[in-house]
Amino acid sequence: MNIFFGEDAYAQLSTLTNNYDKYFVLTDENIYSIYSSMIASMLPGKECVKIVIPSGEESKSIENVMFIWNKLLEAKAGRDSLMINLGGGTISDIGGFAASTYKRGIDFVNVPTTLLAMIDASIGGKNGINFNNYKNQIGLFSEPQSVIINTQFLKTLNERDILSGLAEMMKYAFVADASFLDLDSDNYMEFIEKAAMTKDEIVGFDMKESGLRKILNFGHTIGHALESYYLEKDNYLTHGEAVALGMYSSLYLSVKYCGLDEKWLFFYEMWFKGNLNVLNLNGFDVDAIYSYISHDKKNKGGKPRFVLISAPEKPMTDVEVSEDDIKDAILILKNKFSE
Repeated sequence: MNIFFGEDAYAQLSTLTNNYDKYFVLTDENIYSIYSSMIASMLPGKECVKIVIPSGEESKSIENVMFIWNKLLEAKAGRDSLMINLGGGTISDIGGFAASTYKRGIDFVNVPTTLLAMIDASIGGKNGINFNNYKNQIGLFSEPQSVIINTQFLKTLNERDILSGLAEMMKYAFVADASFLDLDSDNYMEFIEKAAMTKDEIVGFDMKESGLRKILNFGHTIGHALESYYLEKDNYLTHGEAVALGMYSSLYLSVKYCGLDEKWLFFYEMWFKGNLNVLNLNGFDVDAIYSYISHDKKNKGGKPRFVLISAPEKPMTDVEVSEDDIKDAILILKNKFSE
């Protein structure tokens, strides 16, 4: 898989797509309202069929996958067709899933438009949808032909969307590269390419998450549970916000289970409060949030498994944590980070 950076990356896209018969651009309503004219010019001289779905995490549904499949069928898409996924993590997830299952798989390219997608969701070949309100329960591994990263898209994002990507970037400081400890909301642009290449390198060693790639789940066990719990509430959490909270829980558990120096828990608390917004966690129910963890994909023998650290750059995978300690790690979040 190739990752291209910069405004001239679209020239690479045009070159990469010369061998396809039909072209499809999948995007969401928000992106389409801003970039409809740009979509028309993405592939000069080539006709693109546009597929537009509603915006938001709730769009990652089997109903929308069927909608995409129907659009492909109506346009007589074949194995020599290409899907271009233009959007954030939701679009790369559902677009990759729909493309990889249509006629047993057509090629796709990801063009991420959010910070989170640029440094995480669009890279690595994890594609999937939510099911029965559980996050990413149905999916597969299938890499895009390429990822086209143009940071000009970030100019149209609101502050919440930008800040939502910071936690996924800071994650690399704890599991892979301590230089990310210098990351903040002012200098994040300097870390985008490094973050994208760090993820790509890890995935290159372990595509299907049997070993090294597990470290990228740091903060995600409780993070996904929080995201699922708040998914249909008015005070929803973005993926990045949920992971940001989950990372604090993981550091809290790392102190208890892995001997992590407590100074890193304090460091992250100060970093969070200095770079992210306080969150509305009304309706916080520890038992209900914990119940989502029982469906986590990382569980073994029905028991939750965590990625924890003994120090920055020293991750430990498949750590079994007791139910009481998990609930304690969830409970502390409301008092620390809620408005």
